[in-house]
Amino acid sequence: MRKIGLIGGMSWYSTRTYYEHINRGVQAKLGKQASAPMLIESLDGSELIGLSTAEDWKRASAVLVDSAKRLEAAGATAILIGSNAMHKVYDAVAGGVSVPVLHIAECVGERMAKGTIRKAALLGTRNVMVESFYRQKLISRDIELLPPEMGFVDTLDRIIYDELILGKATRQSERELKTIITNLEKDGAEAIVLGCTELEMVVDVDANVLPIFDCTRIHADAAVEWILGEG
Repeated sequence: MRKIGLIGGMSWYSTRTYYEHINRGVQAKLGKQASAPMLIESLDGSELIGLSTAEDWKRASAVLVDSAKRLEAAGATAILIGSNAMHKVYDAVAGGVSVPVLHIAECVGERMAKGTIRKAALLGTRNVMVESFYRQKLISRDIELLPPEMGFVDTLDRIIYDELILGKATRQSERELKTIITNLEKDGAEAIVLGCTELEMVVDVDANVLPIFDCTRIHADAAVEWILGEG
């Protein structure tokens, strides 16, 4: 098996989710005694939240590039950024190392392109939903994305930053996500792209009114394929 590196800590709940999904994926392929060879660098998430200015993102980019370099130096043969939102600095991270950096939205786009769904809605933090760095990866696969509705954006930002990254998953948030997804279905969405790791805490990924493409699970599947030499 090939060793993979994970830049984590954004939040640590997200990192735990990645670790579990990747190891379960390896077990499913190799048996219950197997576990994934991984290197994890858990960053201080408090330094990477609420980024807004160009200077903020420049600082965050440097933090993630340094982390990727340390993982490569420690023996990682590929790297994951364990956060949808932090893929805004993907190009800098990928350019800072010589090993592949698996882009979460490219993995999702590839998975979606294999099916029949051509119109979806993207849910995540404000920068994931509103900016183009993430959306363009899906659109390039001929997946039409509904435009972000700012009321939903505000609600999701509040739920993610005030609750989920703190490990809270309230019934109220579950109801709000159900309402959002129902409204998106009425707007023509054929599927939901879950572009935030922590959202699976309040969204039933396996039983919903629309098919759910959970970006974290898909990213973890790609990591398993890499580890096993299948990707």
